[in-house]
Amino acid sequence: MSALEGIKVVDLSRLAPGPYASMLLGDLGADVLMVEAPTGTVQGSAGDPGSQEAQDRRRAFNPLSRNKRSITVNLKSEEGRAIVHDLAKDADVFLEGFRPGVTDRLGVGYQTIAEINPRIVYASLSGYGQTGPYVDMVGHDINYISVGGALAMIGREGQPLSIPQNVIADFAGGGLMTAFAITSALLSRQNTGQGQYLDMSMSDNVLYLLASQSGGVLGGGSSPVPGMPGLGGGSPHYNVYECADGKYISLGSLEPRFWENLCQISGREDLIEHEADTTKHSEFTEHLRTMFKNKDRDTWFQELKDIELCVAPVLNLEEALHDPHQQHRKMTVTVEDENLGSIEQIGIGPKFSETPGSVRSTAPHPGKHTDEVLAGLGYDSSRIASLRESGVVS
Repeated sequence: MSALEGIKVVDLSRLAPGPYASMLLGDLGADVLMVEAPTGTVQGSAGDPGSQEAQDRRRAFNPLSRNKRSITVNLKSEEGRAIVHDLAKDADVFLEGFRPGVTDRLGVGYQTIAEINPRIVYASLSGYGQTGPYVDMVGHDINYISVGGALAMIGREGQPLSIPQNVIADFAGGGLMTAFAITSALLSRQNTGQGQYLDMSMSDNVLYLLASQSGGVLGGGSSPVPGMPGLGGGSPHYNVYECADGKYISLGSLEPRFWENLCQISGREDLIEHEADTTKHSEFTEHLRTMFKNKDRDTWFQELKDIELCVAPVLNLEEALHDPHQQHRKMTVTVEDENLGSIEQIGIGPKFSETPGSVRSTAPHPGKHTDEVLAGLGYDSSRIASLRESGVVS
């Protein structure tokens, strides 16, 4: 048994944050049903899809849609809305990622769905939330981390800001935080018997992720900036260094014993008593840069990993996926795909002792389960055929 087995999720989300949230729920056993747009509708069109083989590979290796079923429904039709209403009747979770107000106009907003099923947990995931001065603004991860205060602290002193991959807002502040909120609301429902509405703003949650840093600012301190001492990349002992092979190694020698060990292995015992003296940091940084240039990354890691330094190789994603520690932790798993056979996918982060998650299936073809789902709602074959003929489903 998995942790969320028996939980039914109706997922109308499209772009990465919402599907990541429902992937997390599905990995832990929830029955996730994607309500996708039929091919040829505005929401179902995505340009040239390429060859069938290319489509199959994109689908099979897309973890965001794994462990899910798929039904295609035209939400702009009255009959399509009726299908979604029927799906909501015994669902536990309803997830959408449209711009504020869209689901209301489509007839599947919270008030409508809650009248059908008062126990439902309805999550709306958007960039700026459902209220406020920015509610109608469009955006992407880079914009949400800008408003949320994260982007201004990423980079090197005196250089342009560094733009990270879309992990902070889309996946941490968006998908991960939404999955957390949904499971919390489900737990609350056990006590109250009542569902509720979740207004999930990625820009809110980026700021929420900065809770620790915000305490210092609200207490009268300065905002973190790129290159500041400590955790900002401005200290020699919390930094990354290029090695002889052009690859990098990271240091996190913040605590006194780690600092002492770093000074000893680098031949700078004279600095052991001067960790707090930032006037010596530039000199030590240059010393470490020269030192790490003498050997390649993996040699340094093998020599230093058993010393209490807080050291690690900076791995690219391909290296990380095949790192021996990650392999031991089963962070890649093998799953069967109907077209490609056995393939590898990312594993599951949380390790449950009694109710572990699992990767049970790859992403389905859009609409693969349409007939199955509609039949489960009590639609007979002639009605399903009629819905297909009229383009309500495909």
